[in-house]
Amino acid sequence: MDQNFATITEQAAETLSKVAVTYGLSVIGALIILIVGFWAAGRARKLVERLLGRMHGVDPMLGRFLGNVTRYIIIIVTVLAVLSEFGVQTASLLAVLGTAGLAIGLALQGTLSNVAAGVMLLFLRPFKTGDYIEAGGVSGTVEGISLFNTELATPDNVQIFAPNSDVWSSAIKNYSSKPTRRVEIACGISYDDDIGKAMDVMRKVVAEDERVLPTPEPVFAVKSLGDSSVNVICRVWVKSADFWPFTFDKTREVKEGYDAAGLTIPFPSRTVYHVGDNAAD
Repeated sequence: MDQNFATITEQAAETLSKVAVTYGLSVIGALIILIVGFWAAGRARKLVERLLGRMHGVDPMLGRFLGNVTRYIIIIVTVLAVLSEFGVQTASLLAVLGTAGLAIGLALQGTLSNVAAGVMLLFLRPFKTGDYIEAGGVSGTVEGISLFNTELATPDNVQIFAPNSDVWSSAIKNYSSKPTRRVEIACGISYDDDIGKAMDVMRKVVAEDERVLPTPEPVFAVKSLGDSSVNVICRVWVKSADFWPFTFDKTREVKEGYDAAGLTIPFPSRTVYHVGDNAAD
């Protein structure tokens, strides 16, 4: 009996030794692959961000996005290589993952549309960080783009997260993309007032401001004949950064200039004709 126990013990030890040699090497190899893979993923992400950061005209958001995509791809390859070390059939696993991915994709169509829109926004770059835009029914200064939403800050410092699909599927107005913008100052005068005098007031107000660009030349004209006023306008070009300060200043100065020149800015009025009852009493 002692001899049988010794034989069984010897066989068990030999089996454990073979298992340890076989799977021990696999475990060591898997650990090495895992460590090297995660290290390479981090290094690749930083390398992509650094290379794209050195390229002129590449938005930092695009660099971060592509860096993260590169990192995740390397991590997925690393995990598959680790599973392969333990004899797992990765081809079958990929098929299962593909089927699961299709089911998840159908269930998350809205979320995936945001991801697809985010990729398009990052590659085509209709705007960049710091631009003031209007899109998807909201407006504000762009603070960042993620895979799912675009982050904006309104002029009164309210944070907005707009879904990328809404931004991409709508018309995008970028107020910061051009270095100059046209300002239109409009003001109505009475039909009895002198149109030439009104234009002279506008010319004086505009000529005294250094923010007005010499080209294109300022335009002074009668825009329309309204119900109760003659609508006179001036159109000038300024730097985009001066658009709102210039508009606020000149609107006030034109009003004050009209008052000083004796010009009237009429209120909307309506003439009502009353037809009496001509029937006999």
